[in-house]
Amino acid sequence: MDPFARVPLGSTDVTVTRLGMGLAPIGGLYAAVGDVEAVTAIDEAWRQGVRLFDTAPLYGAGLSERRAGAALRGRDRGDYTLATKVGRRLVAGSHDPSGMWAEPTRTVTAWDFSAEGVRASHAESLERLGLDRVDVLHLHDPDEHYAEVVAGALPALAAMRREGTIGAVSAGMNQSAMLTEFARTGQFDCFLLAGRYSLLDQSGLADLLPECERRGISVIVGGVYNSGVLAAPVPGATFDYRPASSRVLARAQAMARICSRHGVPLRAAALQFPLAHPAVASVLIGMRSPAEAADAAAMAAVEIPDKLWRDLVGAWLLDPEVPVP
Repeated sequence: MDPFARVPLGSTDVTVTRLGMGLAPIGGLYAAVGDVEAVTAIDEAWRQGVRLFDTAPLYGAGLSERRAGAALRGRDRGDYTLATKVGRRLVAGSHDPSGMWAEPTRTVTAWDFSAEGVRASHAESLERLGLDRVDVLHLHDPDEHYAEVVAGALPALAAMRREGTIGAVSAGMNQSAMLTEFARTGQFDCFLLAGRYSLLDQSGLADLLPECERRGISVIVGGVYNSGVLAAPVPGATFDYRPASSRVLARAQAMARICSRHGVPLRAAALQFPLAHPAVASVLIGMRSPAEAADAAAMAAVEIPDKLWRDLVGAWLLDPEVPVP
């Protein structure tokens, strides 16, 4: 696999590298990063060949967007693809020190999937980024807001695509069922599916991925390490941002042992696995430092023998019907 090959999103003119950079970590996810480290992480990902960058207002209450803009503003705008999200606008408020975001700001997020809110959120993101456009707009976790999305946000996004303001309409979620319903509207070019198409969880294969393949909708897969357990399956590792159960941890450790026998890091197999599905255009890896950016690029380039996948199937760790690279 060439991790830096560019492929289109759906039937749009927007292209993405097979390996993309998720920018939640540079917003201070769980631990402070700082402006300098955030920019150097993006610089290293760029040096490696990454040209897809995915951010959101939620990530550090605007910090991720501001830092992404600082790193990308001096580059040729046609050389990279930038995605952000709508549905959570930033409003004045006090930082919660017990929350996910370690670096305090004077803003918090508020839900808004109205048509007016979508356009306002887009404009506010451009201001924070210091850029004149983003390529992809995702609806951000609209789990409890389906009716509002259909009535307001989705028509607004479709109009923005017609106007040429954005290149692709998307939604990003940690579940596949609602994304499948969105796919059936015929209004989406791509989706960001987090955590539901990994070595440990292929639930997205039951509904979303075949629907997208039939309709020519591209899927960007996030959460391929399931928040950590597939990067380092050690006691205390997390699965979907909670402590992994003993069953999940044991399964990940069994996968790691098979990978080790073939001289392949588990995280390389976890990163490359989703790309075998024909609907999957790209995988997003969260990177908070130059070292993590370099590691992601290295894992994407590891040569994985066919027998590794056969051994995972033979050990009942992977369904034989699941596509593998």
